[in-house]
Amino acid sequence: MEQARLYKEYVENIRPRLMKEMGYKNINEVPKLEKIVVNVGVGEAVQDPKILDIISADLAMITGQRPEVRRARKSVAQFHLRKGMPIGLRVTLRRRYMYDFFDRLVNFALPRVRDFRGLPLDSFDGRGNYNFGLSEHTVFPEVEIDKVKKVFGMNITIVTTAETDDEARALLAAFGFPFERREE
Repeated sequence: MEQARLYKEYVENIRPRLMKEMGYKNINEVPKLEKIVVNVGVGEAVQDPKILDIISADLAMITGQRPEVRRARKSVAQFHLRKGMPIGLRVTLRRRYMYDFFDRLVNFALPRVRDFRGLPLDSFDGRGNYNFGLSEHTVFPEVEIDKVKKVFGMNITIVTTAETDDEARALLAAFGFPFERREE
């Protein structure tokens, strides 16, 4: 199996550039992508459990990996929710799948988002991880819009080995991540 294009780019260009810019002495100090977690909350699964199968198939096509079903941790009477009912899907991507997904996300999906102005710079969590949401999964090129039965959104978390938000921001910017431009 051949290496992902983005990983090759990281090893050959991004890592040496970050070492020089940030003043790292050891190659292992340079931050890198650790994993990408894609979450889909499916509240409608309480009334219609078959909707999970439809969303699961689309999510598997987008990520290249079968999603894990997430279940309710406790019962909530107002939502007609019982402990153990399936209410969401999660996919954790690492290595090759992660780099392929990241490549498609940055170069194909995000530019297709309607009225896209860039992702906010303040969505870092303080430990070098970045969180954002997409309101429609139809922005991914794998999805055939004619065959979509249910449009769903997703929450995407990009986990890095960076210790600070500034290091993570520099890493993602080096990968070409589309952050919003601040007007001064």
